[in-house]
Amino acid sequence: MSAATTPERESLASVLGGRKGAVDASLPPLAFVIGWLLGGSSIGWGAVAAIAAAVLVGAFRIFREHTMRASRNAVVSLAAVIVAALVALHTGRAQDFFLIQLLSNVASALLWAASAAVRWPLLGVVVGLLLGQKTRWRKDPALLHAYSLASLTWSGQYLVRVAVYLPLWWSGQLVALGVARTVLTWPLQALTIAVSGWVLYRALPEGHPGLRLGERPPEAETAHLDKGD
Repeated sequence: MSAATTPERESLASVLGGRKGAVDASLPPLAFVIGWLLGGSSIGWGAVAAIAAAVLVGAFRIFREHTMRASRNAVVSLAAVIVAALVALHTGRAQDFFLIQLLSNVASALLWAASAAVRWPLLGVVVGLLLGQKTRWRKDPALLHAYSLASLTWSGQYLVRVAVYLPLWWSGQLVALGVARTVLTWPLQALTIAVSGWVLYRALPEGHPGLRLGERPPEAETAHLDKGD
């Protein structure tokens, strides 16, 4: 294959994106802490602030994007915030607003590690769906191996969050939890995408087409159509 028709490797960051969602997810927990502080350590005021923030963020995204995906994400995010608020109100402990987040990170760390162990790495599943490849990437042993290694990086991301959240939740340090939740959302996710992308491409052999395995480059497709084949 000539240099002109060799497909360029696509960066993992360009496929995954996700900055807006990660930033939006950090706003309701931050609002909960602010409401709790301004309300004189009132869980009720914290819950109201968090739910209001989730509603505003969701409405803003729906207004800006006008897509079913934005509407679905807004509803899911609002439901998660409401459940977290109800947990805190039920237990009477403000830090329990972050309990579901803590447990979900534990589950995510285990799930991503297990997916690599059983040779169904979640990073490959996610990227395959986003690129419309479904599970075709599993037919390439090199890409399967690379996705498995890179998925362990994502498991590590969740372990970092658990290691930070757990002692703060256990000791009831709500403000520190809010700060940690903000810092370990988009910044950590961006770092994870960068590191996992580096791991993925380092594991692939030289000359491998990368994420779009088995897809024709645009030049080749054009030439194919011009010939009338």
